[in-house]
Amino acid sequence: PEVGPLASGRIAHGRFPAEETILNAVHAAVLPQGDWQGQRVLVSAGPTQEPLDPVRFLSNRSSGKMGYAIAEAVCARGGEVVLVTGPSALTPPSGVTTVHVNTASEMADALSRNFSSCTVLIMAAAVADFRPRVTAPGKLKKQGKSVIELELEATPDILAMLSARRTSQVVVGFAAETEQVLSHAKDKLKGKGLDLIVANDVTQVGGGFCSDDNSAVILSASGEQRAFGLMSKRQLADEILNAVRDWCLVAPRGESLVE
Repeated sequence: PEVGPLASGRIAHGRFPAEETILNAVHAAVLPQGDWQGQRVLVSAGPTQEPLDPVRFLSNRSSGKMGYAIAEAVCARGGEVVLVTGPSALTPPSGVTTVHVNTASEMADALSRNFSSCTVLIMAAAVADFRPRVTAPGKLKKQGKSVIELELEATPDILAMLSARRTSQVVVGFAAETEQVLSHAKDKLKGKGLDLIVANDVTQVGGGFCSDDNSAVILSASGEQRAFGLMSKRQLADEILNAVRDWCLVAPRGESLVE
C-alpha cells in the first residue's frame, strides 16, 4: 500500500497503489535481475537551454522522462549509472550519480569527463541543435520592434564526438523525428557510427515528449530491428536494455554484457 488520502479523509498508509506502480512492479518481477551487473552506464536526459538573454532561452519540449526511465532500469538490473541531465522537473532515481547541466556545451563537458570510464553510453537527451550566436547582456526589449533578427550557430555534435573517441564503449543514440522516421534514424546510425539507435515519432498521439508513454523502433548497425507499440517509458527502457544486451554480444568491440 501507498501513502495517500484514505476514505476516512486521513492521509496515511493503506491507499491502493496507482496502476502504473503495479504494472512496473509486475514488469520488474518477470525481467532478469542483475544482468547489467558490472556495467558502467552513462545516460543523458532532458533538454538543454541555450540563453538568448538573462531571462530567455531556446530549448525544446523534452521532459527527460525517457532518460530517467533508462537510468532507473539500469540500476534495477544491477548496473552503475551516471545520469547527465538538462533542466527537468523530475527527481533522479535513487542509486544514480547525477550531474545537472543547462547548455549543450555544459552537457558535452560533463559527458566527456565521464565517457572514458563507462562501458555503455545511452544518449537520450534532446540536445539543442542551435544556440544564439550572441547572448544579450540585458533583457531584449520589444518597444518599437515588430521583427527581430536572431543569428544562430550550431552546438557541439556530442554524439558524433564521443562515438569518434570511443575504445570499447557501446554507443546508443536516439532519433526523435516528425517525418521519415526510419530513414532519418538509419542515416544518423550510420553517419555517427553508432551501435544502436532508438527512433520515435514525436508527433504520435499518446507518446513523445512529456508523455509517460512512447513507441519506438530500435535499429542496430548490423541491420536488426525491433518495433514496440505504445507502452510506458519505463517498460521501453527495459526493452532498450534488452536490445543492447542481445545485439552487442556479436559486436566486435567490448565485452559481452552476459557472462
